[in-house]
Amino acid sequence: MAASTSPNLSISLRRNAKKRNYRSFVGNISLQNKLGFSSSVKFNKSVISLKSYGTAKYDGVVVDEELDRIRRLQNGSDVRGVALEGEKGRTVDLTPPAVEAISESFGEWVVNGLEKEKGYRVENVSVSLGRDPRITGSKLSVAVFAGLTRAGCMVFDMGLATTPACFMSTLLPPFEYDASIMMTASHLPYTRNGLKFFTKRGGLTSLEVEEICDNAACKFANRMAKVSSLLKVLPTKVDFMSAYSKHLREIIKERISHPLHYETPLEGFQIIVNAGNGSGGFFTWDVLDKLGADTFGSLHLKPDGMFPNHIPNPEDKIAMAMTRAAVLQNSADLGIVFDTDVDRSGVVDNKGNSINGDKLIALMSAIVLKENPGSTIVTDARTSMSLTKFITDRGGHHCLYRVGYRNVIDKGVHLNKDGIETHLMIETSGHGALKENHFLDDGAYMVVKIIIEMVRMKLGGSDEGIGSLIKDLEEPCESIELRINIVSEPRDAKAKGLEAIETFRNYIEEGMLKGWELDSCGDCWVSEGCLVDTNDTPTHIDAQMYRARVSNNEHGQHGWIHMRQSIHNPNIAVNLQSSVQGGCLSMARALRDDFLKASGVDTFLDIAQIDKFVENGSLA
Repeated sequence: MAASTSPNLSISLRRNAKKRNYRSFVGNISLQNKLGFSSSVKFNKSVISLKSYGTAKYDGVVVDEELDRIRRLQNGSDVRGVALEGEKGRTVDLTPPAVEAISESFGEWVVNGLEKEKGYRVENVSVSLGRDPRITGSKLSVAVFAGLTRAGCMVFDMGLATTPACFMSTLLPPFEYDASIMMTASHLPYTRNGLKFFTKRGGLTSLEVEEICDNAACKFANRMAKVSSLLKVLPTKVDFMSAYSKHLREIIKERISHPLHYETPLEGFQIIVNAGNGSGGFFTWDVLDKLGADTFGSLHLKPDGMFPNHIPNPEDKIAMAMTRAAVLQNSADLGIVFDTDVDRSGVVDNKGNSINGDKLIALMSAIVLKENPGSTIVTDARTSMSLTKFITDRGGHHCLYRVGYRNVIDKGVHLNKDGIETHLMIETSGHGALKENHFLDDGAYMVVKIIIEMVRMKLGGSDEGIGSLIKDLEEPCESIELRINIVSEPRDAKAKGLEAIETFRNYIEEGMLKGWELDSCGDCWVSEGCLVDTNDTPTHIDAQMYRARVSNNEHGQHGWIHMRQSIHNPNIAVNLQSSVQGGCLSMARALRDDFLKASGVDTFLDIAQIDKFVENGSLA
């Protein structure tokens, strides 16, 4: 769905849209193409074993259940599950044997891909592993090492790391691994954990992870009663984070090019970092401090897998409030909030204003459009109508696309392949990727861009701070997110969610919701500004979603409603936004009375939160 007001973008998209295979585009990104380590790398010989897991009896039903259990660990382009007991109503499903099977399948997938690409048998395929500080990380890391070793890979242990660093370990010399895995569950509770997969092309797609999980499920079931993780060689420990930090420091120094102190361009600036006890503390002592910044007052830098202070999440109100208080107390120039694995970030300006969600998108858009006039900015479809105006007023084009950071990033990659200059792809959650940085969603790199702009403004004589770049961004009058739980067996939840979402679409198309008009952000890809999909191989849909514009006689178009199927949990997210007072309440009432109840989908959906909002006008 294109929100751009410029007809030229749509014409250009139609003219340049080409029918390409979806999977082929990633490999053409301009990245380094060197492979692996030489055979001279030595392993330390040792043996590590994990407790054996299994069942006493495996009949057909048990095998089928095990297959489904492994496959359900897939969450879009990631793997996520419960790794530690303690969640009410959830059992541990991300076990060491499951992780070993998935890691082995990934290793085989990497090896097979390289052999297909090169046309001959490959050896010494190198794979790195990084992890966040979750308390299950050590145990599950051994399972990853075992699986990769079983697949014939050479394994390198990065220890505590970030998701972007894992990808960069496939590119930066002298490391340049063939692939990498990051063990993290992002902002989810300490009981969860997961895996993210990378090659030199970038993150894997949902279809590729689905293939890996299918193969892993077969391995897991075929081993029947006993699955043990036996590691005959220890992985080689490497300090990649120091190299990654130096990489970020060099970018800051070169682009600021301070006329008085080139090596310490952040002298005179106080910057507060809130790492949330995740992996982001390195940015304080290994990047900012070494560039001359004053980081006194920074928060929660020590890694702690229990996350005792708040959820490491730039969308978390407590995280932002604590950072805001620290910025104001210390009269700092900037505050930074990272999520657990540092692929997302948010900031606080020198006046204590929180900048996340639409505000962060606007700030990054202002910076990118100054450097790349006329660029297209891709976001998910939950952004405001005011953000579209902000972008187009600065000469940019705003393309709204499917919710999901991988969807948004891949959209930008494909637009660039079709000749549409797209330098920023960013989701309201804070996942932001730039064309100049290998289309990688890197929270630290995004902060680097903001810091560079802040220093440039100061050198140019401005003391207003980075918040001044978005002072004319209008905020919506109302905005709320509601959740609808799917009442079904876990294996049926996805199908039930799909049924509800498709019924929503049909109701709108058939005119059964007065004043509601469907925006075509469900199945689009490139052509017609994302309104019509004419690509022969459209993107794989990992979760169904639709957005509707809402109008009435009094206010005209005054809001929108977006329904999407969660890929992480058995529920449906409903986002509502309105430019008039009471608009979200009236839309929620119509959704409940004229759709959920009228269509009968409420028989398998728990709409208690919708009821509460409609009856009380809030969720308080």
